Amino acid sequence: MASAPRRALIERAFRLEYATVVWMVIEAAVTISAAVDAASVSLLAFGIDSLIELASTGILLWRLTVELHHEQAFAEGAERTASRIAGGFLFALAAYVVSAAGWNLWTRTGGSFSLPGLIVTMLAMPVMYVLARQKIEVPEAPGSRAMRADAMESATCGWLSAVIVVGLIVRG
Repeated sequence: MASAPRRALIERAFRLEYATVVWMVIEAAVTISAAVDAASVSLLAFGIDSLIELASTGILLWRLTVELHHEQAFAEGAERTASRIAGGFLFALAAYVVSAAGWNLWTRTGGSFSLPGLIVTMLAMPVMYVLARQKIEVPEAPGSRAMRADAMESATCGWLSAVIVVGLIVRG
């Protein structure tokens, strides 16, 4: 079992990750549906980013569970695995966004305005800002690269939502 101060940090990380799961499920469902309706690559990329962040959150929850039950030394292997998988997810998202954007430029196609997409991406900015800020504070004590990567994914999601909001407003 983890020491009391470390256990408190891990429990805080769990709460932040569960909040992320709730938001990511809502965000993914709305944006993917809106992307299909509007034929919007940017909204679809945002929805896929939500799924990637959801998967990353699941991996981090697994990593935290390992540490909670088996101590920090045992969790080092889980930490390495979680960090590699999170990096792979971010690479997959970048590859999708570049290829989809390139295809749309090549075919000269683009999506239409989506009010539900606009609303969710506008809400994502403050939600992801708060989650990212709080997640950044947690890994300082445990020194978790996976938690730090997850915080950066949350921050990236917030910035991506800002870019998409601008695009939707310009398009609409």
